[in-house]
Amino acid sequence: MTARERAPAVLVVDDDQVHRYMLSAMLREWGWRPVEADDGTTAVAAVAKNQYDAVLMDVRMARMDGREAFDRIQQLNPDLPVIIMTAYSSIDDAVAVIRQGAHDYLTKPLDFDRLRLALERAVDHHQVVSRRRQPEAAAGSLDRAGIIGESAPMRELLEMISYVAPTEATVLISGESGTGKELVAEALHRNSERRQGPFVKVNCAALVETLLESELFGHEKGAFTGAEKRREGRFVQADGGTLFLDEIGETTQAMQVKLLRVLQEQELQRVGGEETIRVDVRVIAATNRRLEEEVAAGTFREDLYYRLNVVMLTVPPLRQRGDDIPLLVDHFARHFAARNRRVFERVSRECLALLTRYSWPGNVRELENAMERGIILMRGSELTEKSLPLPIQRQAGAGEMATSGGALSDAERRLILETLAATGGNKSEAARRLGITRKTLQNKLHRYEATEG
Repeated sequence: MTARERAPAVLVVDDDQVHRYMLSAMLREWGWRPVEADDGTTAVAAVAKNQYDAVLMDVRMARMDGREAFDRIQQLNPDLPVIIMTAYSSIDDAVAVIRQGAHDYLTKPLDFDRLRLALERAVDHHQVVSRRRQPEAAAGSLDRAGIIGESAPMRELLEMISYVAPTEATVLISGESGTGKELVAEALHRNSERRQGPFVKVNCAALVETLLESELFGHEKGAFTGAEKRREGRFVQADGGTLFLDEIGETTQAMQVKLLRVLQEQELQRVGGEETIRVDVRVIAATNRRLEEEVAAGTFREDLYYRLNVVMLTVPPLRQRGDDIPLLVDHFARHFAARNRRVFERVSRECLALLTRYSWPGNVRELENAMERGIILMRGSELTEKSLPLPIQRQAGAGEMATSGGALSDAERRLILETLAATGGNKSEAARRLGITRKTLQNKLHRYEATEG
């Protein structure tokens, strides 16, 4: 297969011949393979016969307009992303098609940077969706990179990793601090076509802007005080592999502009240098912030957000993964026992119950730290609640009943009620979000009612 045949195929649909030719020429310059259709009828026939990665279609055409053509294309291939082009006078038509399920829309005259970004996101999205249709794309054969968990939220996350990893899509990983976003990024790398290349990590929150720029892009000798020799940046170090940008939400807007350019062009310049350096890097970013809110507030660039957020993976907090706590406890206990040359045999039933009831605001990282302390302070070969940090003993033990089975802690009770409210009382959905079975949820609710009574 030639490089041209491997290039993403984009169906360009426009009854304006000059505009259509101009778009096709631009797509070829960007390395894609445009196929032209002069109206909606021709476009529908083309989709019925051939495979495309995306469709770029005008909404106003003489024979079969974009709305009708989109409806028929969706019937033929509901997974094919369609981007609608429209003049300001017909934005209502474009919005209507978006509501039907179109991937995006652009207004004329086109912003070519916006066009390229929209097409790249559409093509990457199509790769992920196509991957989900393949039966061999299963989480069972996944290299988990140390991810531990069998709860429903974690199985869903692992399944998404198995779909997304083999593509070239840029991924944004969201989740609270301590949930394991770095492990998710590493799993994406290990299961990608870039697994033989480097996996390079950068914590964007750990460096001020000037140092972060040098860390990412490198610098020339003499570029600033202390730059005694040339240094290659992390983008160059990650060439042929994956670059993980942790805490991307902590970057300044000036840095965001520079990151956007590298993502768009796959090229950079060292600080203090003029040489343009080409790189081949897949970027995975992570944040514990709600970037969509920061975009709305104007503190995070919208174009960079959409460039990063081709696919978003959300790592669930530990409080929604109750069924995974025994697995994690056992893993960390054995790990720290071996590291500290301690003999560990078991966790007491009371200790495990305490750990399960605790709300874990610091997530898996807090559990890991608690288990390290517990193993170090453990007397004998059994880990008991007496070795746990006092905050865990106090919160998890609050409200505990003397009767068999115990009662829900205040934190757990509050979490359950909030989740039920968020799902409109749907117990099955609430149980899924909490990472427990519906029967377990029912039992907890019965115990809650008994406590209230």
